[in-house]
Amino acid sequence: MPSEPGSGMFPAGYGHMRASTADRERTIDVLKAAFAEGRLTQDECEERAAQAFISRTYAELAALTADLPVGPLGPPALEMPGYSPPPESRPVNRLAIASLMIALMPVIPVLAVLTGLIALGQIHERGERGAGVATAGIVIGALVSLFFAFYVLRS
Repeated sequence: MPSEPGSGMFPAGYGHMRASTADRERTIDVLKAAFAEGRLTQDECEERAAQAFISRTYAELAALTADLPVGPLGPPALEMPGYSPPPESRPVNRLAIASLMIALMPVIPVLAVLTGLIALGQIHERGERGAGVATAGIVIGALVSLFFAFYVLRS
């Protein structure tokens, strides 16, 4: 029987997987289409549809449509058509975040510049995200440092 596991219709063991209600309904839709096209008589269609309702595995459902041009039910799609999962996100460099946080605190703005520069090197080396955050930390830290320097020199 072509729907047996490992025969080519299904990967080994796949034909014995349990079918869902949606799988049974899909099989019945194939049978209805075959009846409408004149490929099955009304009795054959009703008999196969009744069998589809009590079928438990993919192999049993495939056997009901194996002689139809639509063919047996293929394996269910692992992904929805037209949908692909989002690509894996690269991690954000933690030192870049620290640089921006330090730059926003009026403690030691020069430390924000140093951590931002180190973070940019790590981002380039490791392929991480966060270059914009590190750059913002460097720029803000440098500006705060300059304002602090002007304030100290003016006093």
